[in-house]
Amino acid sequence: MLILLWGLPEDSPLAAVYSELISLGIPTVLLNQQDILATEIELLVGESVQGVLRTPQQTIDLSTVTAAYIRPYDSRRLPQIEQAGINSLAWQQAIAIDDTLLCWSEITPALVINRPAAMAPNGSKPYQLEQIRQLGFQIPATLVTTDPNAVQAFWQQHGNIIYKSISGIRSKVSRLNPAHLERLANVSWCPTQFQQYIPGRDYRVHVVGTEVFASEVISPADDYRYASPDEESTVIRACEIPQEVEAKCQALAQAINLPLCGIDLRQTPDGEWYCFEVNPSPGFTYYEYATSQPISRAIAHLLAACKKDTAITEKHGIKLPKISVSNT
Repeated sequence: MLILLWGLPEDSPLAAVYSELISLGIPTVLLNQQDILATEIELLVGESVQGVLRTPQQTIDLSTVTAAYIRPYDSRRLPQIEQAGINSLAWQQAIAIDDTLLCWSEITPALVINRPAAMAPNGSKPYQLEQIRQLGFQIPATLVTTDPNAVQAFWQQHGNIIYKSISGIRSKVSRLNPAHLERLANVSWCPTQFQQYIPGRDYRVHVVGTEVFASEVISPADDYRYASPDEESTVIRACEIPQEVEAKCQALAQAINLPLCGIDLRQTPDGEWYCFEVNPSPGFTYYEYATSQPISRAIAHLLAACKKDTAITEKHGIKLPKISVSNT
């Protein structure tokens, strides 16, 4: 058994899971992205997925990895890579290492939290929203458009609407108000998502394997993540949600192949439940610190309990060329 973590050591969720794994005595290695220029990887895909990962601190036989928790940043944004520039060997090295490790995380028989293909729908909020709807949750009426007139008609129809990014890049959710009218023409240059405003109480539900951790969020802000100092403090507390809602969250996570996810819900004053989106790489420590829920420990146990699926075969046993990436 060997657990592989990949990302930056100062990343709070990664650090929390690493600490739990070490406290449990589970063999674990942390691949530090800061060492990318001193990292080498060889990957061989045939009847099995094999490879070797070398860093200044260790050599890792990838075939021994039984589970991985990956939270990589774009290595091109690391200071040493940005400074080297787009035409540098360092830039090429960073891209090659990232691409090869992401390829490995997609095809390895080890448990991966979470595989890139499963996380990809988060890059298109409208697509993910349709997944959510098909799996039984209510969703807000939604408009994605570059037509200011369509926005005004949607606004008139629903009376109270919000807008946010359609991509996976984090954006602030804001309510449309008359002050936005003079800027409404700007949507002609950028497809924007508008949704019916749903009143009620926010909930963040973390699904970890078969475990569910629900947090109730009490905040007057439209987006509690960006509550301003003059607004009342946001309160987050552990809670229980109806069993049928919990079951829907588990079914949703399983259907979209996310062993770990953060699901954003809202309950209306009438008791209806809406789902807004699913975060495939949640910053769960924000909620863990507020509620004392053992989310990081649950992730560590999930990683430790996994055994590789040795039945996997790639390309029907046809051996592919070895991929070798190093800084030489």
